[in-house]
Amino acid sequence: MQIENPLAYRFILQDEIYLLSKDKEVYIGNAADAAPRPEPPVRLNISYLGKNKNNLLVIVHYPELEFIEATHLAALENIVKRLGLTIDDAAIFNKAKYPEQTFASIAEFFKPRKLLILGKDALPADAGPLSYNKPEIINGCNTLFSFSFDEMMDKNEYKKAFWEQMKQL
Repeated sequence: MQIENPLAYRFILQDEIYLLSKDKEVYIGNAADAAPRPEPPVRLNISYLGKNKNNLLVIVHYPELEFIEATHLAALENIVKRLGLTIDDAAIFNKAKYPEQTFASIAEFFKPRKLLILGKDALPADAGPLSYNKPEIINGCNTLFSFSFDEMMDKNEYKKAFWEQMKQL
C-alpha cells in the first residue's frame, strides 16, 4: 500500500507510527496547513454550596460572605423543601465572588435544568434582559429572575409574587 500523505496513516493504522526524517518534514508542513484544533474547555474552579443533585442553580450576590446569609439560607431551604427538594438538590453560587464569570460559563459549569437568580446584582451581565418574576426558558433551562432576599424580607407583595412563580419553576 502506498500512502501519499503521512497524515492518512493515523486513520488507517491504530498503532504508534514513527516517521522518518523526510516524512516528518511533509507531516509538519501538512499539519501547519490544517485547521487549528479548538482549545479544550477550561475547567472552572468554582465554589458553591449544595450538591447540585437535581440541577437547580441558585445565583445570589453576597460580597461579604462566601455563599449566602444564614437567615436567607434558612428561607431558601424552606422554599425548596416546599417544592419537594432539599438544599443538596441545588447549587448556590455567589456571583459576587466570581464577577468575571459569564452567564454562558456558569451554565456550562453547572448545567442547570432550573435556574433561580436572586436580585439584579446576581444577574450575569450577558444573561440578557429578564423581567422580575416572569419565568422564561433560556437555552432549555427554566429560569426565574426575582428579587434578592434582602428585598423580599420586608415586602410581602414581593414574597407572594416570588412564591407564585417559584411553584411554576
